[in-house]
Amino acid sequence: MTDITVRELAADEWEIFKTLRLRALQEDPEAFVASYEEESQHGDEQWQERMSHSTRLVAQRGSELVALASVGDEDTRKDDELGEVYGIWVTPALRGEGVARKLMDHAEQVGRNAGYSHLVYWVGTDNGRAVAFASSIGYRPTEGRRDVVVNGEPEVEAAFVLPLGAESEETPLALQGDVDEDVAGSLEDGTD
Repeated sequence: MTDITVRELAADEWEIFKTLRLRALQEDPEAFVASYEEESQHGDEQWQERMSHSTRLVAQRGSELVALASVGDEDTRKDDELGEVYGIWVTPALRGEGVARKLMDHAEQVGRNAGYSHLVYWVGTDNGRAVAFASSIGYRPTEGRRDVVVNGEPEVEAAFVLPLGAESEETPLALQGDVDEDVAGSLEDGTD
């Protein structure tokens, strides 16, 4: 595997997050609910404010930024013990090289340190590669589903869950059925 380091961005590194996030949205619009057109209109204050919502992880090869992920509260349910990994992106040249696994390993540690019982990872049901990846790193599929629009097309995402402790082996109640209507608001307002 390529020599990759993963680190957490500090709040004052919002420009790194902005640059990498916009690059990801521009290069792989089909991988995100948000769009480049929407997020490129955000002002600097909005990008700075977004840093406080989640832990932003970047992967680097030397000084080159090659991947991005975020870890924060799972925002489609009212369960303080659920964390979510989202906004995962790896530059195309390094896909299949273990970079995403390194990001997810670090995300798991962030989740443990935050006291989450589980991490949730929403995956497009028609994205076989993402489903296989989630399963390969210990995430289990749940009954949780949500409808989203990606790159102008309707899709269904499934919630995969990773237990973070011995007492957390059972699927959280919040993910044992369809996600409620609160999802629509969190997806439409562009928050991540």
